[in-house]
Amino acid sequence: MTSMAEEVIRTTCSYCSTGCNLEAHLQDGKLASLRPAADYPVNLGKSCPKGFHLLTPFQSPDRALTPLLRRERGGPLQPVEWDVALDTFVSRFQGILRRHGPESVAFLSSGQIPTEEMAFLGALAKFGMGLVHCDGNTRQCMATAAVAYKQAFGFDAPPLSYKDFEESDLLVFVGANPVIAHPIMWNRVKMNPHNPTIVVIDPRRTKTAEAASIHLALNPKSDLTLLYALANILIQEGWIDRGFIERSTEGFEEFRTHVSSFGLEMAAAETGLQSSAILDLARRIHESKAASFWWTMGANQSHQAVRTAQGIINLALITGHIGRPGTGANSITGQANAMGSRLYSNTTSLMGGYDFLNESHRLHVAGILGIDPETIPRQNSWPYHRILQGVKEGVIKGLWILATNPVHSWIDKSSMPEVFGRLEFLVVQDLYASTDTAQLADLFLPGAGSGEKNGTFINSERRIGIVQKILDPPGQALPDFEIFRRIAQAWGCGPMFREWTSPEAVFQILKRLSAGQPCDITGIRDYSMLLEKGGIQWPFPAGSDPREATAARRLFTSGRFFTANGKARLHYEDIAPLPEAPDAQFPLILLTGRGSVAQWHTQTRTNRVKMLRNLYPAQAYVQVNPRDAASLGIGDGDPVKVSSRRGEIEAQATLTEEVSPGQVFMAMHYFETNLLTFPAFDPYSAEPSYKLAAVKLARK
Repeated sequence: MTSMAEEVIRTTCSYCSTGCNLEAHLQDGKLASLRPAADYPVNLGKSCPKGFHLLTPFQSPDRALTPLLRRERGGPLQPVEWDVALDTFVSRFQGILRRHGPESVAFLSSGQIPTEEMAFLGALAKFGMGLVHCDGNTRQCMATAAVAYKQAFGFDAPPLSYKDFEESDLLVFVGANPVIAHPIMWNRVKMNPHNPTIVVIDPRRTKTAEAASIHLALNPKSDLTLLYALANILIQEGWIDRGFIERSTEGFEEFRTHVSSFGLEMAAAETGLQSSAILDLARRIHESKAASFWWTMGANQSHQAVRTAQGIINLALITGHIGRPGTGANSITGQANAMGSRLYSNTTSLMGGYDFLNESHRLHVAGILGIDPETIPRQNSWPYHRILQGVKEGVIKGLWILATNPVHSWIDKSSMPEVFGRLEFLVVQDLYASTDTAQLADLFLPGAGSGEKNGTFINSERRIGIVQKILDPPGQALPDFEIFRRIAQAWGCGPMFREWTSPEAVFQILKRLSAGQPCDITGIRDYSMLLEKGGIQWPFPAGSDPREATAARRLFTSGRFFTANGKARLHYEDIAPLPEAPDAQFPLILLTGRGSVAQWHTQTRTNRVKMLRNLYPAQAYVQVNPRDAASLGIGDGDPVKVSSRRGEIEAQATLTEEVSPGQVFMAMHYFETNLLTFPAFDPYSAEPSYKLAAVKLARK
């Protein structure tokens, strides 16, 4: 029996997008244990190592306890009180805006803060402060999927339910490594009772490829060629769903013409795969009762990423493998709340899935929020890389960075300290003042972690999960929501946000914004309903049967999409050349990705957990094929230099057959990796192409 002194608080993990629910057990107000929730429909009592240690980094002795101000260039960051920090924030940014206009100040935020905080930040910055250019690090992981879905389906709408992992007889993973990146999703795959065929399309023999039935180790960035060749075979053989194509898609005849030139021999030559392997996969798609297609960063982070994602979507559409159990063109999201960012952060789209360029949308949102429509920008924000270019060009002179560390994580980042040094004023808001980016700040604001505040996250299957406060933030650190509230008051726009009194009050505002949209959540009563039902997938409009809240739900079951005519659009394009191909000087292709299940992004949090640190190498390593290593005189464990046209780093060589000859791999979590990457960007999503660069190796 639970004693009066024991309390159990549920929350949602703030690492990846799986959305695992955890139970914090407190004894006399102190944390006794943290356990995965056995009855939650996402993780079913399971957790990866990061989840078990979710709260540990928040209790790190080096947490920032007070605002810090650099009073002069080159001087140290010194503790100040909140009133000084807020006065400085307002006076410096308002001064820049007066002198240089609304495009001179921008923010870059994160996909790892609750939706309600994202919405408050986006509304405060654009409607209250008058900023134009705002983006977040979701640009680095999910912008491609968002744009691909919008163009194909009419709305950013991942159609999946996690039950689809268990109901497919064929699962195709393209550039996805869920064994490492989303292990609880992989657990759902292992629960599949249908003895499914699992196909992994990836240049590297990842842990997921090792566990798969079939691994297609194609040449890097030849996936779009493969997808078009598969579509061509399916069409030529008549292995398509003509009824679904006619009822539910448009552009098929043009698509048929486009892919007709992608013959087997050409595809085999381009991809490095056997013709028989390509034909075999097409046949398996045809013969499957329920095929599902899954992708993540291997597809998203590319120079031609949106068309690659749509190549996957096209396969599902022309075969009718969508809208039924075990089917779908399903993007696996990266960060815990990247889906919330895509819908409500008010950065690249008007909150609620509306459009800044559409006057009726601006009027509608203004009416719901009770604000002057003229406060809503009439133009879209610059994307992340263009904001940084604006800093470099001197157009953007003030920058606010929240819960992200671009000095570590940005592509080809060697110039980042010099670029940020051009700013008149840099504000960083984070848990630790020791991050690479925070060290450059003029003003540092100490925020609270996900275990120290309230709100919601939206996971990969569109499930809205509750985030609840378990511990108090240390010192003078504050939840980001409270920081935004104080900034609004200090800025002078507090009356605009008089209704924004708490995260749950903002949730009610977001419900109103969602009404009538594909992401309608007006049927969710309040936070208590999310707790009762184990999270709820959108859409859940007013009038929905509460019993349906617990059901696993997928989109497009009727074959109707969110476009004006209800039909999904088939998109395609000529294959673009590699932005940086290997040559005699730099003969190897550098691949990057997740290193281990115990690491997360720039390791700001995971590096503060001893048990997690013990599960991965402390220093940067590079995986090298033994044949390449032998030709270079490199042994396993040798120190090596890895060089690209952008820089040179030191790493430890790890000899493995996981990478093919001509390729090397480095984990993205180490500071060194992105000193080498090539700064190419998808033309539609502006997502960076982290996954391919030309490098050379030499024994140190």
